[in-house]
Amino acid sequence: MLDLIWLLPTFPLLGFLSLILTGGRLPKQFAGPIGAGSIGLSFAVAALVATEFLNSGTEQFTYEAWVWMSVGGFSPGFTFYLDGLSMVMMLIITGVGFLIHLYATGYMSDDPSFARFFSYMNLFVAAMLMLVLGDNLVLLYLGWEGVGLCSYLLIGFWYTKPANGYAARKAFVVTRVGDTSMAIGLFLLFAQLGTLNIQDMLHAAESQWPVGSGFAIAASLLLLGGAVGKSAQLPLQTWLPDAMAGPTPISALIHAATMVTAGVYLIARTHSLFEMAPSVQLLVALIGLATLLLSGFTAMTQTDIKRILAYSTVSQIGYMFLGLGVGAWSAAIFHLMTHAFFKALLFLASGTVILSVHHEQNIFKMGGLRKALPISFFSFLFGSLALTAFPYTSGYFSKDEILLGALDLAGIGFWFWLGGLVGAFFTGIYTFRLFFIVFFGESHAEHAVEKEVGGWHMNGPLLILMILALAGGFIHVPLETVFSHGEAHEEHHVSGFIHGIMIAVPLLGVAVSYLFFMSKTFSVEKLMASNLSKRLHGFWFGGWGFDTLYNSIIVGPFLFLARVNRKDVIDGFYGKIVAASRTANSLIVKSQTGYLRWYALTIAGGLVVMVSVGAVQ
Repeated sequence: MLDLIWLLPTFPLLGFLSLILTGGRLPKQFAGPIGAGSIGLSFAVAALVATEFLNSGTEQFTYEAWVWMSVGGFSPGFTFYLDGLSMVMMLIITGVGFLIHLYATGYMSDDPSFARFFSYMNLFVAAMLMLVLGDNLVLLYLGWEGVGLCSYLLIGFWYTKPANGYAARKAFVVTRVGDTSMAIGLFLLFAQLGTLNIQDMLHAAESQWPVGSGFAIAASLLLLGGAVGKSAQLPLQTWLPDAMAGPTPISALIHAATMVTAGVYLIARTHSLFEMAPSVQLLVALIGLATLLLSGFTAMTQTDIKRILAYSTVSQIGYMFLGLGVGAWSAAIFHLMTHAFFKALLFLASGTVILSVHHEQNIFKMGGLRKALPISFFSFLFGSLALTAFPYTSGYFSKDEILLGALDLAGIGFWFWLGGLVGAFFTGIYTFRLFFIVFFGESHAEHAVEKEVGGWHMNGPLLILMILALAGGFIHVPLETVFSHGEAHEEHHVSGFIHGIMIAVPLLGVAVSYLFFMSKTFSVEKLMASNLSKRLHGFWFGGWGFDTLYNSIIVGPFLFLARVNRKDVIDGFYGKIVAASRTANSLIVKSQTGYLRWYALTIAGGLVVMVSVGAVQ
């Protein structure tokens, strides 16, 4: 049964090929089942493989499909590696991915490019499965670049709108910075360790490099650069909010099951390397903490329903980075799983809301939707509770594990814990700000709200994700043998007072949101009356000025040079060489008259010149 693991990426890849090779002309009644069915088949195989793996009692399993290339002693293969970490990832990707695909068959039913949409979605899932199942960094990098390509295609799916094309290019270029860093890291690892097989590479690093080695620090820093780009962490987080230009199912797939989790997986998979570079591991935690706080502030100021959720994702990935940085490896992956459940639920529910209000995304042009959209209402309620770590929801268990892991860290751990608590407070505010404004109060919709759209293929995934968002925290994540620190749900011996604080702080954020946006006990208008408040709001709304900064120091100068060099100096230089060659050719052509006496004269003249030169020498 384990030998069927190669079918996991194969099914979505075949779905992609069948949809794309028909030129996107397949009718919807065929394209939909192929697009969603291929992922469903992958999930079924994943469930069978996972069951067999858990029952076998083995710690890891390797299946080599074929050798990819063989150059000297370098022979990476299409080889799949299964352990607790890759098993969890494959189930999330195929399971949540299938629910998103099923939902999309209804959401995209009126789109003329229906088949093209699912071809890109299938390729996206195939690439992500390659990424998490590859036993070597070359195959992982193939999947890594594959998800980058698919994100570009899907974010710019509605390419007739210039803003969408810009967002797609921005995502591609910004993540390319991280991808380049990662590629250099692979070169360094291969040059120093002689292999890119992940397990062999980690064992070689542990045996050859001492803790704190310069090579270990350099390699982990370069891999961190790749992770920061893909997972939208500081300073490369600017692409993700603009990625909301794509269709809502794409947003759900990117945020919940595929691309932004890739960086978290990369660090977790190479965790031994980061443990050999404690300074870099600490940097991972610092990046995560800074990102979760900055994005939490920004989410509180947004008005677009999808951008609020996007900044929420950046913040929650920050929690995962915080967990990785403090050594709470299992807790970070646990939060990755629970986040996939409630974030997919929130994005898909937002899609239903957007369709019902005629594609309006401004939350202040909604309001009072709880009666008209009951399924979306409960989806948002359960998803919001999980996101804010309401007791005994899925997010409560995983976020607490990360915060307790931070508290266990000697020295600076308390400050990481405190920063995580502050982030949880802001999460409660911005999450329920969105919830109260959209579903309560008076309706501000410019058009009559339509009845809740979608049949079983849209509502069914929402119902399943509601259950997972509530109860997903009770799922055991079998990572005991993957990470050296212990069990996935490690026991932390802290006082009831500490636990009480961690429960109370997010609820305090919810209470603040209630007082401002539900009961109107406090006035937002009065809070925003001062010039300082307006400036802070504008600063946070603009993402702390990162886009402005990058436009000033990178994009602007580049465009200036492009305008100055419009005629291309380099191309002009080679153009002069071409012109000189043509001139020389025209002169030589003129010497070819076709007259024999001319040729005899030139030969004789040449001989005279040669003899004269020889005589002089």
